[in-house]
Amino acid sequence: MNDVTRGSMRIGIVAIVAALWLAGGQVSSGQGRSGTGGRPNFNGIWQAINSANWDIEAHEARPGPPQLGTLLAAPAGLGVVVDGPIPYQPAAAAKRKENFEKRWTDDPEAKCYLPGVPRANYMGFPFQIVQGSDKIQMIYEFAAAVRIVHMGKVPEPTVDSWLGHSVGRWEGQTLVVDVTALNGMAWFDRSGNHQSENTHIVERYTPRGNDAMEYEARIEDASLYTRPWTIRMPLYRRLERGLQLLEFKCVPFSEELLYGDLRKKPTRQP
Repeated sequence: MNDVTRGSMRIGIVAIVAALWLAGGQVSSGQGRSGTGGRPNFNGIWQAINSANWDIEAHEARPGPPQLGTLLAAPAGLGVVVDGPIPYQPAAAAKRKENFEKRWTDDPEAKCYLPGVPRANYMGFPFQIVQGSDKIQMIYEFAAAVRIVHMGKVPEPTVDSWLGHSVGRWEGQTLVVDVTALNGMAWFDRSGNHQSENTHIVERYTPRGNDAMEYEARIEDASLYTRPWTIRMPLYRRLERGLQLLEFKCVPFSEELLYGDLRKKPTRQP
């Protein structure tokens, strides 16, 4: 059994266990619009198709590190910010510029840190939704991240985290998720757009037929922005037969970046 097969089996087991755990077994099948209690059925594997992970604002094509040719060049994009650009306060705009200059070493993605919200949903990696009546689980291929959306009142967390604390509710056919308790270290993209520990996000997942949904996230943080702002994009259900999440445990890939300078240097013999 090769590493890919073993990895996909481990992630598949996580999804199966999640399905059995969520909502006392009230989990609907993967396809079709109608889910538990007449709600939309979001079960399945989803993926964004856009350039938002490079830059959520409108942007032209940009080069990557020159020694890598076109391998890390950024494709142009129309952006996903509604009524952009992002309304940064001056100090926050300066921090964004600093982040951009240091993006090849300081981007949390490069370090294999958890992707944060909302970035986890549009990194270019697929993610799986396992939908129950009391909880909804989102399983991300990147860094094997797992996020729980609590569909009911739960105690506030005692610590902040990369993926925050998610509490969901239904507004008609739209899943609304209130995200708090973020640790403030996540970026929105590879261009250095950033958040803080004060960031409050409200996500909206609205079905658009059986195999697409509109994803919206409203971002509010008076310490960084002059007003709340919103991103919006479609997400698509992956339809390949036999599709499953594969493993992308990226820690070994980031060790040289994070710890390479700590490698013991050979001493010169007299």
